[in-house]
Amino acid sequence: MAKDETRRISPKVLAEDSASLEALETIDNYAPANPNLTLANLRALKADMDSKQAAETRKEAELAAARDDATAAEWAYHNAIVGMRDQAVAQFGRSSNQAQSVGRKKATERK
Repeated sequence: MAKDETRRISPKVLAEDSASLEALETIDNYAPANPNLTLANLRALKADMDSKQAAETRKEAELAAARDDATAAEWAYHNAIVGMRDQAVAQFGRSSNQAQSVGRKKATERK
């Protein structure tokens, strides 16, 4: 069989496999010597593959949504911190120790 069964199979090859299975369904007297290769077993393997691929697609969509939510939360937090720093400068002045403590440079330290 395959040499490296850890890599994904290309969609083209899977489409060809499905076409072969569909063609096999038209053969009335197919009786393989290997019982693992019966039409019923091949159909079950395809159904299992289809359900696992569908689960993968759902989880990828969930991951993308979670990533978008995390990104939005990061920006909301960052923008609030930037606003807080600006507020500290507005309240205490550009050269204050308070403005420096929240991450701003004192005006007197700039060149």
